[in-house]
Amino acid sequence: MRPLALRTGVRWKIAVAIAAVGALIAVTLSLVVHNSARVSMLDNAREVQMERLLFAQRMYEGSKPKEPRFGTKINDPMLPPQLDQLMRDKRRGTYVQEHRHGGPPDVWAAVPLANGDVLSLHIPFADRSTAIMKDLDRALVIGSVSVVFGGCALGVLIGGQLSRRLRKAAAAAGKVAQGNTDVRVRKAIGGVVRDETDELARAVDALTDALQERIEAERRVTADIAHELRTPVTGLLTAAELLPPGRPSELVRDRAQAMRTLVEDVLEVARLDSASERAELQEIALGEFVERRVRALDPDAVVHVVHESWVNTDPRRLERILGNLLANAAKHGKPQVEVTVEGRVVRVRDHGPGFPEALLREGPSRFRTGASDRAGQGHGLGLTIAAGQARVLGARLTFRNAAPEGMPEGAGGAIAVLWLPDHAPTNTGSFPMIKFAE
Repeated sequence: MRPLALRTGVRWKIAVAIAAVGALIAVTLSLVVHNSARVSMLDNAREVQMERLLFAQRMYEGSKPKEPRFGTKINDPMLPPQLDQLMRDKRRGTYVQEHRHGGPPDVWAAVPLANGDVLSLHIPFADRSTAIMKDLDRALVIGSVSVVFGGCALGVLIGGQLSRRLRKAAAAAGKVAQGNTDVRVRKAIGGVVRDETDELARAVDALTDALQERIEAERRVTADIAHELRTPVTGLLTAAELLPPGRPSELVRDRAQAMRTLVEDVLEVARLDSASERAELQEIALGEFVERRVRALDPDAVVHVVHESWVNTDPRRLERILGNLLANAAKHGKPQVEVTVEGRVVRVRDHGPGFPEALLREGPSRFRTGASDRAGQGHGLGLTIAAGQARVLGARLTFRNAAPEGMPEGAGGAIAVLWLPDHAPTNTGSFPMIKFAE
């Protein structure tokens, strides 16, 4: 069972991270400011309470008869234990008494008298101070929320910039993976900021250049080898024709012809890889052309022309594509081979085991024939040449299997689909710019 993967963008990850850090800092600072302000206000209240008590003490000791004034009390039974202990030590002091049921605390002040009595005074924490604390708490909450939302917006802005650069880099790398080696990731991401994204882009560009140089070197070596083999193989084939009739001579001629065909295919692949091939365009009726060529190439194949269409293409290259697809179907598939023409789309289907998974996933590749059940013979050049010729025509060649999963082998077959373009390539291999009337 595959674990559930949550996909989130870099933008939101950075936004959440900045918002979380901002919220933590805002909450911490709010608590520190709240506690500091409360302690400062309570300390000020205690000092004021002590000054009031000392003034009341002077009035009490100077009056006759001695009577406590200004709300003071003698030997108050509600005196907190902490102050009671100070009085026993003959020390004056203040104390803030919190209430379990909440509400503003009581501020106590007490002084010992000469006769052993205790003069004390307590009043609730000032309502004005409580209101100030509420206003401060409200301001801290508003400030904290503003910091969180501001941090989130900043994270979205920064993350969006980074995300856009990464998406551009990924898109450019995808084009490179599709074979467009002229694309440069560093140029695609643009911008004036230099960060890790630029380092990644430069690394991908360097890797692309290195791979391109290696591929070009391999192409040159392959083409040179094939070109050098062309002359001796031709001589070998000519010499084989001079052998006396017999089975050994037939085998020699057959193998020499197979080698010559291989050399010619390798040279054709090298020419297609060099991107120097150009199509010689003609206007043809696609259905009629395909039907006539299929009859000549494979008389047993069935042709269905669903919808006729006139196309501007290269007949020689189109015939080469059809021939390779039919040869592949005859060699690796099972009868009956069906060719369907519908507009600009040509489908070639057999009823064999289908294309190998590697070919469906990565496309045709030279000298790789895939699974043994479909490629016990051959060199994997037929479909490679067909795909290369399709690119010269500006067409698209796709491969799929008709049999869904779970069906027995041979129940569906392989389907190759050639999609011819609406507009033919120009002499330079590019496509014309179509201008629409406004």
